[in-house]
Amino acid sequence: MSELLTAAQMRAVETAAISSGAVSGLALMEQAGRGVVEAVLEHWPGMARAPGRACVLCGPGNNGGDGFVIARLLHDRGWGVEVFLYGDPEKLPPDARANHDRWRALGGVRRWAAQDVAGCDADLIVEAVFGAGLTRAPAAEILEPIARLSGRGDTPARLVAVDAPAGLCMDSGRPLAEATVRAGLTVTFHRARPGHYLAEGPEHCGNLRIKDIGLSAAGEGRAQLTLAAPDPTTLAKHRSGHKYGHGHALVLSGGAGRTGAARLAARGALRVGAGLVTMGVPPAAQQEVACQITALMLRRVADGAALAEVLADHRVNALCLGPGLGLDRARDLVPVALGAGRAVVLDADALTGLAEDSAVLFAMLHENCVLTPHGGEFARLFPDIAERLSARPERGPAYSKVDATRAAAERAGCVVLFKGPDTVIAAPDGRCRLCAAAYGRAAPWLATAGSGDVLAGLIAGLLARGFDPIEAATTAAWLHQEAARSFGPGLIAEDLPEALPGVFRALQG
Repeated sequence: MSELLTAAQMRAVETAAISSGAVSGLALMEQAGRGVVEAVLEHWPGMARAPGRACVLCGPGNNGGDGFVIARLLHDRGWGVEVFLYGDPEKLPPDARANHDRWRALGGVRRWAAQDVAGCDADLIVEAVFGAGLTRAPAAEILEPIARLSGRGDTPARLVAVDAPAGLCMDSGRPLAEATVRAGLTVTFHRARPGHYLAEGPEHCGNLRIKDIGLSAAGEGRAQLTLAAPDPTTLAKHRSGHKYGHGHALVLSGGAGRTGAARLAARGALRVGAGLVTMGVPPAAQQEVACQITALMLRRVADGAALAEVLADHRVNALCLGPGLGLDRARDLVPVALGAGRAVVLDADALTGLAEDSAVLFAMLHENCVLTPHGGEFARLFPDIAERLSARPERGPAYSKVDATRAAAERAGCVVLFKGPDTVIAAPDGRCRLCAAAYGRAAPWLATAGSGDVLAGLIAGLLARGFDPIEAATTAAWLHQEAARSFGPGLIAEDLPEALPGVFRALQG
């Protein structure tokens, strides 16, 4: 898994490296500038063959120092370079000032004037104004001309942002101002930041490249925020064993005419490797479900008492409640499921029922539960947390979806998977995973009815197989996205479980 570092954590890594004598600030700045130029020429290879005109926008801190390095390196490659500086060169930090002076030996530095910056006519715009550590909204005279450059006409300028597009909080992915900069390419260093993947981050960053600048990874485990990625060895089944050795998942269904969502979840649980999957259905829905399933098993579960009888068989080790369940049935079954102490996934109607009776049911949640809310369900379950997340940020670091999901998991005492293109999974102990459908992992086809039901089933299937709740939720979210990417356009929810065998083969290959 790839660790993500907040702006403060990244500063700590850099400071530790410089203090140890392993590297100097000037050397890091030089490596960063080289990394940006490499990334630009990789992303737009025509620029390597035909150097053109570049406009480099430098800010008053070390991000601006990176900009001066980039200006010098482009000049060395035959580019015509124009440099603007916002701020007083006499007040630049020492390393940035050193690179300002090195550039001044080659070319001029123009004072920042909004009209002049907005009028830049260049083949490449390098935006090195603030970087990832922005703590307040930039002044309009800074942000508006860059925003105009980044979205001018039908063919916007080729704009590369150094570390972060100006005005974007990189701990949260949330803009700190109304004017927005949209880069074609964002280049960051050592590790990505949460804001590259969260909220509006991917939309503003365009494409993302991460460049190594020679920093050690020592001590980063404190971050506890990683990008989701599966461990293929845990997904493989043993050569020997029998079906009960891989768990028995029970998926509870709603009444007649409402069984489709639960069938999608059950199919997902079976495809992800649970040894057995049983659908628990009310009597009126038995015939409907029996006509639609083959490998899945069927059990009549009329009410809470009947569910308790089913759970007397301790080989049933994971439950999924919510998809198409209906609120009345959720109110009856959820307390029984939680009281049994088994691994439980609560989704859809089960979450709505939980929100209605939060004082009682929240107290019944335990560490083997996984809650899978989308935005509306999250707001009903955790209204105060959701309100804080939706409030417009005025300063950075802004409250993020990671912060919100961690707070929800701590309050619930179980794993919370907060769905969205930037799905965040958190455990009560603070461990957190981010499964972002962004950049090379974009999966717009998941915006289809029933896809969330399949995700709930995948989690239940992995819980049945013995996965730890946060690993079950993380792995399921990744597989869910990968199945959609594997299938591609035209995807409907029924296709997701059927795409999984190909995903597994690719992982094992």
